Formats: sequence, structure tokens, C-alpha cells
Amino acid sequence: MDELKKQTKDEILVGTEKFVPYLTEEVIQKRIAELGMQLSEEYKAKLPIFIGVLNGSFMFMSDLLKNVTINCEMDFFKLSSYGDEKISSGRVKLVKDLNADINDRHLIIVEDIIDTGLSINYIEQMIKEHTPASMKVISLLVKPESLKYDVKIDYIGFKIPNKFVIGYGLDYAQKYRNLRSIYVLSE
Repeated sequence: MDELKKQTKDEILVGTEKFVPYLTEEVIQKRIAELGMQLSEEYKAKLPIFIGVLNGSFMFMSDLLKNVTINCEMDFFKLSSYGDEKISSGRVKLVKDLNADINDRHLIIVEDIIDTGLSINYIEQMIKEHTPASMKVISLLVKPESLKYDVKIDYIGFKIPNKFVIGYGLDYAQKYRNLRSIYVLSE
């Protein structure tokens, strides 16, 4: 039986773990529209390059760019720090580097979730090897209680508690990214 078929309207079962709705598709889309308008205003005289951190950011970045009304470019990093686990390994591995030249460019790093800050810290160190005109970070979700690195997050969709979430790009062992809403592990 396909795991997604086990879900009901209000919960999703992953083995014996139950996930319940946390942020609905409507709430997520409303906040993304607000962020898109804000970025469009702040970057209206510039040509920013949005850099998504794969795999998780793809849905957020897609919807964000649909709400950005200025010219922009995009590229992607692919990092790995979780594997198939719910807890980060504590090490980041670069799986795919950028294709774009980021020197003298306005960079907007797009994350799905910032948990410990490890990935953003890693990206900041990589970016230091270049000379961008500016770099800002936007994340759909941030877990302030979990931050272990001193990273600057310029745009935040939602601050959430230190709980495991899936859906809308966020995975559990590479599954559940395709859910339109975000679900939290029930206690």
C-alpha cells in the first residue's frame, strides 16, 4: 500500500508516527505573496539572482518567484546534511554547485527551513570566496530554538517550534515533499 494512501484529511501516518496539519496551503501562499511583494519593492532597481537550496526549497522558490514582479535570475545549490534521518548529521556536503557567476551580483539565498543554521553557515563560507554585491537569506520556516550558528536571516515566512515537519518541499526520507500543506509530528 502506498504510504500517501494512509492519510486522512487531518492527519498523515508514516509508519507508526502521526503528522497533523500545521500550516495550510492558503496560509503559506498568503505569506509567500507578501514576501514576493516585499522583495519586488526592495530589489526594483536591481537584478537579483535567487539561489535555491535543493531539494527542499524548490516549491517555496517556485511560488516565491511567481510573486516577484521584477526581473531576476535563478540558480541552485544542492546540499546534503540529513540523508534519510530526522536529525542533521552535523556535516554538510555540496552535491551541486552554482552555474552562475555571482561576483558583483545581488544574491538572495532561498531555504525551505533553517533549523540549526548549519547549511546557511556553510553557504556563507562558500560565498566569501566570491565578491557578491550583496547577499540576503530568505527562509519559509525558521526554528529559533534550534539555531546553533550565528546566521543572519533577512526574510522569514514563519517561525516555528523545534518540531519535525513535512510537506511543501520538506521531506521525511525523501518522501512527502509533494504535500501542499505543512504537517507537524504529533506528540
